[in-house]
Amino acid sequence: MDGRGNTNGPKDAPTIEADDAVDQRLGETVRLLRQRAGLSIQDVANKTGLSNGMISQLERARAMPSIRTLRLLSIALEVPISYFFETSDPAADVQRYIVRKNNRRLLRLTASGVVKEALTPEGTGQLELYELTLNPGASSGTDFLQHTGEKAGYILSGSLRLWLDNQAHVLEAGDSFRFPSIVPHMFDNPTQQAARVIWVTTLHQTDSPAS
Repeated sequence: MDGRGNTNGPKDAPTIEADDAVDQRLGETVRLLRQRAGLSIQDVANKTGLSNGMISQLERARAMPSIRTLRLLSIALEVPISYFFETSDPAADVQRYIVRKNNRRLLRLTASGVVKEALTPEGTGQLELYELTLNPGASSGTDFLQHTGEKAGYILSGSLRLWLDNQAHVLEAGDSFRFPSIVPHMFDNPTQQAARVIWVTTLHQTDSPAS
């Protein structure tokens, strides 16, 4: 489910250039956070279980991470996953407690076919709320993920296949879910239509924001 497989047909030049810019920004963010933490590529590899080569490729925009990979990096670098989102428009009216529809921060994972929109304001907290758009064939990654906290969600449209402890659950529009994040989990969209999901991640008071 990882890789740069084409899930949306041919792309025109402006789209490819936009994807390259997203990859470049993500790579620079990972590199700067790693350097700020005083960690080598090997240190991050040891903390995440990712290979040195993968981390190096991510930093040089030669590879695009999955949601699972970003979660592992956020834990290793001790930052919220929202650090990897695009920054807000400086001219926008950014509010402390409110997020306007036209000022959502985006995380576009072109290789995974996932667009993640932050519905919670910038800053740390004990709850993360997103709207996920999953293109046909999109996924969270090739491996299961486990961490502390809880996750919940609501299917707005399309279908989501949610894997919990090796069991697949196909959810349709109107269905919802909640599970402890320690349960091995992953998800994908096996259909030919895009899916939209409200996704909630909660954190315990004793957890770091990246857990």
